[in-house]
Amino acid sequence: MPDRFLRIAVTAALLLLALFVAQPYVTSLLFSADAPRAVTARGDLSQAEASTVALFERAAPSVVYVFARAQQGAVSFDPETGERRQGGGEQTGSGFVWDAAGHIVTNNHVIQGGGDIQVRLSTGEVVPATLAGTDPNYDLAVLKLGRVTASPPPIAIGTSGDLKVGQFTYAIGNPFGLDHTLTTGVVSALQRRLPTAEGRELSGVIQTDAAINPGNSGGPLLDSAGRLIGVNTAIFSPSGASAGIGFAIPVDVVNRVVPNLIRTGRTPSPGIGIVAASEDAAARLGIDGIVVVRVLPGSPAAQAGLQGVDSASGELGDIIMGVNGRPVRRLADLTAALEASGVGRSVALQVERDGRAVTVTVTPADMGRGRR
Repeated sequence: MPDRFLRIAVTAALLLLALFVAQPYVTSLLFSADAPRAVTARGDLSQAEASTVALFERAAPSVVYVFARAQQGAVSFDPETGERRQGGGEQTGSGFVWDAAGHIVTNNHVIQGGGDIQVRLSTGEVVPATLAGTDPNYDLAVLKLGRVTASPPPIAIGTSGDLKVGQFTYAIGNPFGLDHTLTTGVVSALQRRLPTAEGRELSGVIQTDAAINPGNSGGPLLDSAGRLIGVNTAIFSPSGASAGIGFAIPVDVVNRVVPNLIRTGRTPSPGIGIVAASEDAAARLGIDGIVVVRVLPGSPAAQAGLQGVDSASGELGDIIMGVNGRPVRRLADLTAALEASGVGRSVALQVERDGRAVTVTVTPADMGRGRR
């Protein structure tokens, strides 16, 4: 009896071992998918997916790839890396169609110092373009397309004045030369400041975490309605690739600057004609405002009676503390306020003079670049 039980147990064990060894072969023989698999129906796209797809399909035909042959010896400032760029080679970036006349908006640093500008449309057609105007103060440039087979559609325009932190954002561009790449994110912050090639600060800049990489410069930043809310201009990244912090010029600024570039090739630069002390100098004096060092003869500031530092005694003159009731603490604040007002429209300056608060009305004029 024990021998019989042992034989049964050994036989069972051998059968189990055989099944274990043979299992992969049997499974492969019976269940291998050696023909195309049947497609599983996915159902409808989610509402968010469908909205994003529709947004891209509407906006992508308006986005273009801009490239220019950099002139030898030309030096420009690249906000994507924070470094000066030596001429030679090819400069590339993104842009978008502004109007039915074939004007293209891009960043100034994309084409600065470059010649032989070419634009590749969403259809793949490569079209030569001429420079219609630039404004380095805002890092904006307008190109004019040559003859095209079919005019691409202008992009829809929104507003940046009512943006909220947390709104969805969509960036379309050509990062690393990869055509029509879509990235998504949110408005991360508003009213950022960004240095430009002219040594100025651009105020009111939009910060987003939508991935922006080299090559996205000049491309559109869109809201969830597919409207332009900004022009992608720079990233903050030690590595040079997206680190979740990108910046865009607000569309309200673009919508003010671009028509001037189309009409005259330049943007009027509202100023009052003062030379201001540096922020460091004002801080050392414990002054939270703009110290007027000198007033240019014949300027709007001179006509309004603003006073600079007394050259003989060194006594302080006027300190500008506000514009139209809003405080200003540095020259960039004054510049932004004057540009928002425009040339020929009077502003009220709140000024501290001899320890007294006075109001001075001044009418900004077109002072040209580099003067305020």
